[in-house]
Amino acid sequence: MPTIRQQIIDLLTQESHDVRELSQALRISEKEVASHLDHVNKSVASQKRKLQVYPATCAECGFTFKDRKRLTKPSRCPKCRSQRIQSPRYRVV
Repeated sequence: MPTIRQQIIDLLTQESHDVRELSQALRISEKEVASHLDHVNKSVASQKRKLQVYPATCAECGFTFKDRKRLTKPSRCPKCRSQRIQSPRYRVV
C-alpha cells in the first residue's frame, strides 16, 4: 500500500486539487495534508518534477497571492482585509 505522500503525488499527477479535496480523498485532516505538501515538494524535486502551485485569490477584490512562498492558505487579504480566500491549488508536473 502506498504511503500518504505517494498517494498525494498520484492524485496531484492526475489533476489539480486543493487541500480540502486532498483531505477528503485521503480521509485525513486538512492540517495533515498541508504538513505533507512541503515533503511532497521536496520528493518531486528529486524526481526532476515540480509541484505547481496555482495561487490563492481573494473572493472579494480578486487579489492574487502570487508571491506567497508558504503552501498554506492565507488568512486574510492584505488589500481589502477580507477573509473570503479561495484556497491555492496544487499539481505535480
